[in-house]
Amino acid sequence: METKMFNDRAAPYGAVPASDFAVIKASREGVDRSLVDTVSNMVKLTDNEMAYLLGMTPRNLHRIPDDKRLGTDASERLLLLKNVLIHALDTFEGKETIVRNWLRTPLSELNDQSPLQMMDTITGFSLVDDVLGRLDYGLPA
Repeated sequence: METKMFNDRAAPYGAVPASDFAVIKASREGVDRSLVDTVSNMVKLTDNEMAYLLGMTPRNLHRIPDDKRLGTDASERLLLLKNVLIHALDTFEGKETIVRNWLRTPLSELNDQSPLQMMDTITGFSLVDDVLGRLDYGLPA
């Protein structure tokens, strides 16, 4: 039942990110490849950006049929990305363009790398989410 939340067509502004345990459970089961398109459409990320964030090449990503499940690692990255995008949309009041620009802008808090560059590792997802949390509370990011 918890995995259903990951298959929603879109995460509306104000959606709640999935819990860590729900991410683990869904990652282990694997999520459908079609969720990649749903998540990328949240803020209009490119195919190259999505492939980078999932740890694969664009060509390999496109070879996977929509009804096939991603492996555990790619599923986890996709679900973490969805959580970060939900958080970012909430932080920036649902403004997709601002979120998209923020994701691509190098930040001193991230060692002068953009949030997208940082999210090539699981630790990077956490660091980006921490920056968003500080912005939520008006603290220096």
